[in-house]
Parts: sequence; structure tokens; C-alpha cells
Amino acid sequence: MDSAPKTHSFTAIAFAENFPLRDLALSYPDARRSPREIRYPLRDGSCYLYPFGAIVFRNVPEDVANAEVDRLRKLQPRLTAPAVKEQFTVMEEPGAPAGVSEGVLRVDRLGPDRAGIVALTVAQSAAMEYYERIVTQMFERTAALVERLERVGTVSVRTRPLHRFIGEAIATRSEVFTVLALLDKPDETWEDRTMDRIYADLRAEFDLGDRYVALELKLRSVQESLELVLGVARERRLVLLEVAILLLFVLELVLPALRLR
Repeated sequence: MDSAPKTHSFTAIAFAENFPLRDLALSYPDARRSPREIRYPLRDGSCYLYPFGAIVFRNVPEDVANAEVDRLRKLQPRLTAPAVKEQFTVMEEPGAPAGVSEGVLRVDRLGPDRAGIVALTVAQSAAMEYYERIVTQMFERTAALVERLERVGTVSVRTRPLHRFIGEAIATRSEVFTVLALLDKPDETWEDRTMDRIYADLRAEFDLGDRYVALELKLRSVQESLELVLGVARERRLVLLEVAILLLFVLELVLPALRLR
């Protein structure tokens, strides 16, 4: 029996667009399908598709992976360039205790279920990084609006851009929560204590819990700040409207007096 260690390479690619698994499943008739993923073998390895716009390759040569992305692009013509690419290594060594050390997961054996948990976690981390970039940009845009409010004491009376920005923030928040809902413990971990430890170690390695909390706080801060700025803009418009009404009233009183002269 071969007891030599074996290295497994996981490469996750995250896109801005989500994947409609129900539609894509028709193009992968031999794949293992579930509401969470599409999984199929691919030249000495495996490929995993996730609804939140991530694809993961396990032990797949780069040229084969690129061809598979091109295939996916033909199925999804609106697919943009990859937003995030993340890699992770698993060392399979008989008799080795399970755990993450120096950025590498070591296990005594890596079956399909364990490989699926690793693929899912790496995919979630890549998707998380994409959303972190988006939310950071939104946070910076919001900070610029608040800084102007602090410096000038008011904001532009144009509320339509603010409405669009608030809508974008709400949509992003909903999408993030949909993706991160998949952080719930996979069913496979309940039947394998080692797999349960693997999942816990992977979550800690990718810092998924703390990153989720940070995203939630930033999104909440963005939404509250935008609502504040929008409120100031509306109040300014009301003041301008009241001034305009007052001027019209004054003109209505003054014009007749001028005519009498």
C-alpha cells in the first residue's frame, strides 16, 4: 500500500455574476448536482460550480481549467473577467493527524466528501474577498459624502444619485447575506468527526467568521450614513422650496404696489 504523501491543489475563481445552477445543470448531465453545487470529474481531478459565482478546480492542470472557464463563458455569455483567484493546498498523508499548519491542510485521507468541504470553503473565501473589495469601495464613497457634509455642512440637493447608491448598498447587502448563508456547517460534517474538525480549521484559516462580521458592520455603516446624507439632502430641498414659496408670496404683495405707482 502506497503511504507516500500526496499533494492536492485547490484553485477557486470568483466572478461578479452568480451562476444559475438549475440552468447550468442541463449542460452537465453527468455531474453530481445539489442546490449547493454542481460537481463533476475533470482530468485527474474535479470541478465544482457554486451559485454565488465561484468555480473550484481540484488537481486540474491550468490549461484544462482555462478551457473549462471558456466553456462556462459560452454557457454564460455575460460572464465578466474573473474577479478573484485563490489557491489552497491539501497534503494527504496516511496516519497524519488532521489540521492546518503553515497554510496547508494535512489529512490522513481525502475522499470526495472532504474534498467537497475544502472546495466549498475555498470558494467562500474567494467570494468573500470579492465582496470585501466591493464593500470597501462603497465605504470609501460613503466616507467622501460624509466628509463633505462635515466640511461644508450640507450636501447636494440631487437625491437621485443617493437613491441609486442606497439601492446598490441594499442589493449588495442582500447578496452578501445570501452567499454567506452557505457558511452554515455542511451536512457531511455531522457524520465525520474528523471532517468536522477539518471544517472548523478551514474556517479559522480563512478567517471566515471575523470577515463576515466586518462585512456586516461596514454594510450597516454604509447604509446608515447614506440614510443620514439623504435626510440632509431632503431637508435642504424642503428649505429651498419654502424659500421659493416665500419669494413668490412677497412678489405677489409687491407687484400690485408697484403697479399702483
